[in-house]
Amino acid sequence: MNPGSGMRRQPCAFFRRDAEMAFAVRDLSVLAYANGFTLWHYKAGEAPLARVESAGFFNDVADMMAPGDMMMVSAPDGARLLYITPVEGELVTAPMA
Repeated sequence: MNPGSGMRRQPCAFFRRDAEMAFAVRDLSVLAYANGFTLWHYKAGEAPLARVESAGFFNDVADMMAPGDMMMVSAPDGARLLYITPVEGELVTAPMA
């Protein structure tokens, strides 16, 4: 590509994030595991808590999570501790009271 041609290089779709901020497995990590219980951490990037808490957000990794697992979420608008539970074939999170 000629620098003076006026053409701009388009970013690779792999690195581009949607405005809706879909789930990214690279931002999920295990903090602790014992007796079948896992404590997870998810760094939400630019996604707000409401998006991360929505039903089905973590469906891509539902096979890695078990009912009763907990997840710490860090998002730009705050943090939350969530409880993992499957509901009608979809992975659902509920805020801890």
